[in-house]
Amino acid sequence: MKPRKRKIEVVPYDPEWPVLFAQEAEAIRAIAPDCFVAIHHIGSTAVPGLAAKPVIDIMPIVTDLGLLDQINSGMEDLGYIVKGEFGIPGRRFFLKGLIDRTHHVHAFEEGSGGLMRHVAFRDYLRCHPDEAEKYAELKMKNAAQFPHDNDGYCDAKHDFVTELEKRAVAWMRH
Repeated sequence: MKPRKRKIEVVPYDPEWPVLFAQEAEAIRAIAPDCFVAIHHIGSTAVPGLAAKPVIDIMPIVTDLGLLDQINSGMEDLGYIVKGEFGIPGRRFFLKGLIDRTHHVHAFEEGSGGLMRHVAFRDYLRCHPDEAEKYAELKMKNAAQFPHDNDGYCDAKHDFVTELEKRAVAWMRH
């Protein structure tokens, strides 16, 4: 029997996504309230009207990544898989569900450069629906082309996202 692969699906915006974010953010904060400065809803599910993979992206801002590392067992108790930096220095990454994925947590220390990038991208798309629509079209096309290949899906949107991110950061700085 072949192992089941995760299917890349992009679905219409679901108004339940902010509710799911708020519930999960509350559960995460309860693990160690003093560790978290803020918890942001980021990614496509944080942009009203934007089609997205139905995975809630959460970005906690922490006082100290070392403190966050000490509560990995609390994240595991919530059903998360601890992935460490997972390719991005200064980040801690957690995922919930290998095949039937529901959440990603991208934690950064307060003052980190990774913070602005994510918030700028989200806010730019919220304020530029034409850009959000182009992004949604690209994601739907890529999901159809790479239904079981997350790397292919991401690679096919990399240049668009990189360029959009540059515009978003410049927009936020002004």
